[in-house]
Amino acid sequence: MKTLIALVAFLFLNITGVYAQCAMCRATLENNVSNGDPGIAAGINIGIMYLFFAPYVAVGAVAFFWYKTTKSNARKELERRPVLR
Repeated sequence: MKTLIALVAFLFLNITGVYAQCAMCRATLENNVSNGDPGIAAGINIGIMYLFFAPYVAVGAVAFFWYKTTKSNARKELERRPVLR
């Protein structure tokens, strides 16, 4: 557990800027923003946020249904056991 915490802390402390845009997209966005039209840039940013959050939503949904199923199965198992007195 300590190793995991140290790894996560290391990864968060060493964040650097990443420029992972294609040259065409970057040139178009810079041109539009410099001309006073931020509409396309806002659309690209919304698309990036959608792509960023989609995996987290998917993993969260799987975790939710796993938790719900596990809790339901545990409740059913407790109901099946006879009460010993």
